[in-house]
Amino acid sequence: MRAIAVSASGAEPVLAELPKPEPRPGEVRVRVEYASLNPQDWQAVDGPAPAPGSFPFVVGVDYAGRVDMIGAGDNRFRVGDPVFGRAGGTDGTPGGCGTYGEYVCVPQDSAIALVPPGLDSRTAAALPSAGMAAAQILEAVALRGHETLLVVGAAGGVGCCLTQLARARDVRVIAAVRGDERAGMGSLGAAATIDLTRGVPADALRGACPDGIDALADLASAAPEAFAAHASAVRPGGIALSTRGAAAGAQLPGGVRGVDFRLAPSPVLLDVLAAGAADGVLRVPIDIELPLEKAPEALERNREGGARGKTVIVLHHPGHC
Repeated sequence: MRAIAVSASGAEPVLAELPKPEPRPGEVRVRVEYASLNPQDWQAVDGPAPAPGSFPFVVGVDYAGRVDMIGAGDNRFRVGDPVFGRAGGTDGTPGGCGTYGEYVCVPQDSAIALVPPGLDSRTAAALPSAGMAAAQILEAVALRGHETLLVVGAAGGVGCCLTQLARARDVRVIAAVRGDERAGMGSLGAAATIDLTRGVPADALRGACPDGIDALADLASAAPEAFAAHASAVRPGGIALSTRGAAAGAQLPGGVRGVDFRLAPSPVLLDVLAAGAADGVLRVPIDIELPLEKAPEALERNREGGARGKTVIVLHHPGHC
């Protein structure tokens, strides 16, 4: 099969020809139609080397496609089922069976769900990591409505989903983005948008939220100092959450609790999110669709920052053999 894989520690991901993975007992093999790009994908490539014997590893965690083989034992899926989900662990550790490949094997009790009627596989592939992270971030910051959430990096996949889910809960969202990423945030439910290219937006924040911010969800800042600068707008008793592991080392204002977020994938949550997307309640903006051979370039662009919605990678067009 064709796949984007890393052959050795420190190597760049490239298009390679690899054997089809075989499902083990309790697994299903999915013929991948679409994969979607997440920052975790290039972070896994850049991160510590995987365990010996795990090369080559295939990049990617999000996918949608059809079950084409069932492993031994009981299984809740059948060959031909349209499915979507998230492969791999929650900590960015790469495995041999990633989703930037024509086939992927996943445990049938992992974060995998049926694609419901009314939801196309392209959109389904863009939903798992971004949608689940957004829903769990909203629970972690414990906002129940009529409060204010500052989202830094709001134009990316997680930020777009988080903005919509928060607005549906009557939370006031302030979207912090870069330059022309401001376009479209209002249509997703942001009450105000501020431009991070003008430095730490203290004045803009004071104008948008003179009473302060109840919670921060920082999806972009890797440095504790940058995270702490954004958290300075959070009022005492509030929460400052980082998806980049920046909270632990940050000097936060008194009374502000720092949280380093970790995703806990769930098939039940996938079902809920898919139903919302199928009904049009949750939109997943797709920035660009690319063939598999262009995925290494897309990873590099995402590493440089400035994501606008989701990048989707085409492996098999639905209905084509």
